[in-house]
Amino acid sequence: MTHPVEIHQLTKRYGNLTAVDALDLEVRAGEVYGFLGPNGAGKTTTLRMLLGLIRPTSGTVRIFGAAPGQRGHLDRVGALVEGPAFYPYLSGRDNLRAIARHARVRDDRIALVLDQVDLTTRAGDRYDTYSLGMKQRLGVAAALLKDPRLVVLDEPTNGLDPAGMADMRLLVKRLGAAGCTVLLSSHLMTEVQELCDRVGVIARGRLVAESTVAELRGARTLRIVCAPTREAAALAADAFGPDAVQIRDGGLDLAVPPERAAEINAALVSGGIAVSELTVRERSLEQAFFDLTSEGEPAHV
Repeated sequence: MTHPVEIHQLTKRYGNLTAVDALDLEVRAGEVYGFLGPNGAGKTTTLRMLLGLIRPTSGTVRIFGAAPGQRGHLDRVGALVEGPAFYPYLSGRDNLRAIARHARVRDDRIALVLDQVDLTTRAGDRYDTYSLGMKQRLGVAAALLKDPRLVVLDEPTNGLDPAGMADMRLLVKRLGAAGCTVLLSSHLMTEVQELCDRVGVIARGRLVAESTVAELRGARTLRIVCAPTREAAALAADAFGPDAVQIRDGGLDLAVPPERAAEINAALVSGGIAVSELTVRERSLEQAFFDLTSEGEPAHV
């Protein structure tokens, strides 16, 4: 089956600089896919090659099986990459009308997308009077005009206030629930964690990890502060194996399911261990991101 997005060994070089390095990526139908990476990692360059805005040095990109430049390559695609650009002297509605006519989209879609991004009341105002957040929302509205099956969004919450960010997240959720495939590039970890079915992490132009958010964060562990610590570690090692126990910062880190916390506590107390603290720990998506994108060899999940 052809996936909405298929990228194979995609590479982009600018002289001696390799912006994207042999990237392999697939986005499945109906999923919200998060594309993460630090500034300069190659995210926007990848999206621009996908949409045919720049040419790759080597490798292939396909959208619903079509390569950039082929007839129909962008027929089922809506995109907002880097930032919106509209005629400053036209209203938001008239800007969308111009795009709709160029794309051969019915005018009745204009009112619908304006409502989707909460711009109906300001649709008649000139674009140059819009705030940064309003301009961003109009850009998303333009991306939705063709009722696309694939939506590519590059930092869609840029410039939005907290309420606008919440509305944008809700819109992305609705798109996913309606069966639309969304490729979302973002640096906001909470946004990705809440919205995305799978995540690809890019660093220095290469894909260093791809999985669900839960898999990226890793298994939850237990943190136990107790005394005496070494005797407690020996008891835990006997019960769960030495590889599951680590003494760190005056306490124990146990790689065991948190659901067994009561059992572990009872075993330690029965063994004469005084337990003063027992908490569940899990790596945040932000920490996982930093671990994966730090300098050195790529990590694998």
